[in-house]
Amino acid sequence: MSDEALSLALEALARKERTVAELGSWLRGRGVEYGQVEEVVDQLVSTGVLDDARYARRYAEDKRELRGWGSERIRTALFERGVADEDVEEALGGGGVEGEVELALGLLQQRGTELDDGPERQRALGMLIRRGYDSEVAYEAIRRAHSD
Repeated sequence: MSDEALSLALEALARKERTVAELGSWLRGRGVEYGQVEEVVDQLVSTGVLDDARYARRYAEDKRELRGWGSERIRTALFERGVADEDVEEALGGGGVEGEVELALGLLQQRGTELDDGPERQRALGMLIRRGYDSEVAYEAIRRAHSD
């Protein structure tokens, strides 16, 4: 393994946490040969420096808390970053449907969304769906917010 390739990888990870796929692609984009990329990635995975499951958990937590994203949007983003299905599902596994409804309801309350008429509820529904909430979850959150 090239010390230069390992140094590049460590510098990249010091700036930003990445998935195995992202780091591999990033290194290949910097001209590191495929065999060296595999060696560096394998070493970083075996030492725990690179961990897709940890990445997925942190990503899901951050997007839920800071951006108000729902599970569907988080799932799509993690798949696009090359995270394996089991790591994605584990990261999303927390609260189930009821937890998703509570998150969506909290987002509606935080935004001070008025839900007195049909167009306002439609806008709220569109916002929740764009944030990655399943339509059933979004409907339930709106129903609860409207009944409060």
